Amino acid sequence: MIVAGAAVQGTGHLAAGQGCQDAFKAADLGDRVVLAVADGAGSRERSALGAHLAVDTACRVLAKDIPDTQDPPQSWTRWAAEAGTRLVTAHLRAAEAVLHATGPLDDAGWSHPAEPPHRLTQPVDTGALAAAVAVAVVRPPWVAFVSVGDCFGTILTRGAARTAPERCHLVLPPAAPGRVGPAFLSSPGASLGVRSFVVWEPELSGVVLATDGCAALTLDHPRLRELPSHAGPLPSERFYCGLAARLRASGGDAEPLRALLSGPEAARTGDDLTVLCALLDGR
Repeated sequence: MIVAGAAVQGTGHLAAGQGCQDAFKAADLGDRVVLAVADGAGSRERSALGAHLAVDTACRVLAKDIPDTQDPPQSWTRWAAEAGTRLVTAHLRAAEAVLHATGPLDDAGWSHPAEPPHRLTQPVDTGALAAAVAVAVVRPPWVAFVSVGDCFGTILTRGAARTAPERCHLVLPPAAPGRVGPAFLSSPGASLGVRSFVVWEPELSGVVLATDGCAALTLDHPRLRELPSHAGPLPSERFYCGLAARLRASGGDAEPLRALLSGPEAARTGDDLTVLCALLDGR
């Protein structure tokens, strides 16, 4: 598989003097790939660190005990649900360890590590590391998704013929407006807000994850397809299929993706933009 990703600082963050608060990571395991993207909460002081911690934890946790391609659907579904619970638990444990080690920030932005005797006993606010996350475990023809928050995922398919046109399908949409419940991996009760499901697709040709800043660039309003508003957002074939063709032509060089995320169309969102994908190369 070809794996490529890019994260670009949003124009709004640049103007405000904020760094990029998105993160991505992939674990290539041969016939399997784990993809993870995270979007740090802009209002939280250490959200960039939280995003990096989230993708590190996701790739570590979801790389274990992945079902075999011949396993039944219920095995994959059960594994994905359990992996979501393990991810929340592992992330909270890692977040607490990081915050105990670095200590709280003062008004000047400096951290003050806790003294060793109190490092594991004093409570910490893991909300400082708030980040949404989406993870995809790709083992064709299976894809398992686990997410908390607004990141979203799309799969690409192609018919049996190599010349068949590629198509895109939004299978993990952004959370609906007015959503109630945990929005971040470090939120209280985050395990109740985990979305997990699996897709079996024999014509799978790619998987793409994105942070919510990419919505305007990668998703179309249903009216563009002459559909009612309640049909919800639809994946832009121009973006997804065009990107897949460029990345395959470049041999996996992520520069075409970075160029898309840095263009004038992307700049109008103001938010950080991150896209990570795994593409079957057709061989």
